[in-house]
Amino acid sequence: MSDDHRDVRREYGTASLARADLNADPLQQFDAWLSAANRANLTDATAMTLATVDPDGRPSTRIVLLKHFDETGYVWYTDYASQKGRDLGANANASVLFYWRELERQVRIDGVVSKVERALSEQYFNSRPQDSRFSAAASHQSQPVAERATLEQTVAALRAQYPSGDVPPPTNWGGYRLHAQAYEFWQGREGRLHDRFRYQPTKTGWRIERLQP
Repeated sequence: MSDDHRDVRREYGTASLARADLNADPLQQFDAWLSAANRANLTDATAMTLATVDPDGRPSTRIVLLKHFDETGYVWYTDYASQKGRDLGANANASVLFYWRELERQVRIDGVVSKVERALSEQYFNSRPQDSRFSAAASHQSQPVAERATLEQTVAALRAQYPSGDVPPPTNWGGYRLHAQAYEFWQGREGRLHDRFRYQPTKTGWRIERLQP
């Protein structure tokens, strides 16, 4: 195995983060940073790492796309019978992480997850590109399949069944909402002396404290 990775280092320092820079509301602070990532035309700025834990305490992670967010939480869509869906059914605690490399920024959001309203899931499903809708209807996410041809045949059968393209959303497909209970905003700094701030809820708002890097 190559040891070349030991010599790969990156220096940070294009920006800084001070307490005075932060919005008192972490939702507004997140919105500002996501907007900055979008203005910078970053690829997949809404991609986030989702961490869940199975009933035996084994963690797993994967990348999902944030579809919308507001004061009620952060929403993505998936198959409820997938591994992440099974994990969340047993343990609703989860964490998501956004990493915007070019801006040298990370945001971690911890919280509790619940399913979104069925009407919202159906509304979003019907707004997706047609190919995406057929793929979701054909696939039992995370389940074994003998070969790709099986999936392609299932999609073809669904297209024949719904020639107009109006395939209905599967009953086991829908949205999850992460209800934020803590935030951390991270800004890379020179010499690895990074800026980190944590938001935690109080009875009157959010407490913000600087963390050591």
